[in-house]
Amino acid sequence: MARVGGLLLLVLVTSVGGGVIGYSLGKNADHATSSAQTAAGDAVFEEAAGTASDAAGRDSIAEVVGTGRRNAITRAVNAASPAVVGINVVELRQYRQVSPWGDDPFFRQFFGDRTYTQQVAGLGSGFIISADGYILTNDHVAGNAKEITVTITGGKQYKAKLIGTDLISDIALLKIDGKDLPYVRLGNSDEVIIGEWAIAMGNPFGLFEINDKPTVTVGVVSNTGMKIESGEGRVYRDMIQTDAAINSGNSGGPLINALGEVIGVNSVIYTPNQGNIGLGFAIPINRVKTIVAELRKSGKIERNFWTGLQIQAVDRRIARYFGLNKVEGVIVSDVKRGSPAEKAGMREGDIIVEANGEKINDESSLVAIVDEARTGEMLKLKVLRDRKEMTIALRLEKHPE
Repeated sequence: MARVGGLLLLVLVTSVGGGVIGYSLGKNADHATSSAQTAAGDAVFEEAAGTASDAAGRDSIAEVVGTGRRNAITRAVNAASPAVVGINVVELRQYRQVSPWGDDPFFRQFFGDRTYTQQVAGLGSGFIISADGYILTNDHVAGNAKEITVTITGGKQYKAKLIGTDLISDIALLKIDGKDLPYVRLGNSDEVIIGEWAIAMGNPFGLFEINDKPTVTVGVVSNTGMKIESGEGRVYRDMIQTDAAINSGNSGGPLINALGEVIGVNSVIYTPNQGNIGLGFAIPINRVKTIVAELRKSGKIERNFWTGLQIQAVDRRIARYFGLNKVEGVIVSDVKRGSPAEKAGMREGDIIVEANGEKINDESSLVAIVDEARTGEMLKLKVLRDRKEMTIALRLEKHPE
């Protein structure tokens, strides 16, 4: 899985878009047919130029232009636009007052830690996924909101309720009171093809509030299976990369394909200057579907589990000591007594090279897979022990209170 380095900006109003279209170009084998088509095209042009007042000629040109302008992209946008929404939120954030004496513990014992609470406004995007008003967006858009206002296409506003949110996957589920609302179709992100058209829709810089409809940008799917490190407790794996222009406020908006189906949730931009440079990322919709089902049922994702494992990366020295042909995986440095890892048969010195079918390159690779799991799930590990490969199934048990 590819890795992305550099500076990542993940804010409440940032996003990635992408949707997909394939297209092909071909040549006419019959030169005579090609010549005839060219001549026909010239004839239409000449007729329009010579008889501008002729209604039939104007209709012919309008028909030709209309056919060329109304393409797969415009149809997809037309289908999805009514279900794209702008989201405005109000959060209560706590800030620590900076002491003139810094963090000196001597002065802190007299003055303590002074904090204050402040209301912070933010904005983002989202999209309706059901006729009764369920809306998908990012956790970093609405996960901590005390007040949420949703604006739908046409300008009508609703107060939204936060049904559930998950920091790890960066997905939040909202609900507005409505009936027969327009909603998007969810596609199959496993079928995304690199190079297909990508359509990003949303509310960049709050522009939705100006004309009551979403902004559209178009590019291609630049890559798939991307891994992004956020450093904020979120896990971004198997991300869809696009060069469709993404800016602040697009977070939570849909990434659609040429059929108007959502294939991802715009979430992250890669930028050194807080502007779009053609590197945006969306959470694949197939990963989102299971999250939404759980949030709708219980309002949260149950991840209160433990493994009892302590690990460290395998370096050249460790690889040489254990007779490995290459530097790979992580080595188990400790197994807690009575832990799920001990029950599964894990031992100190085991080298984990694969988890749930994914290659493990370092600690972050394994941590990302484990963090995204749920309580009660089985973690299948491929382990090297005494230069022999074996598979161990480790159940992620609820952490003891």
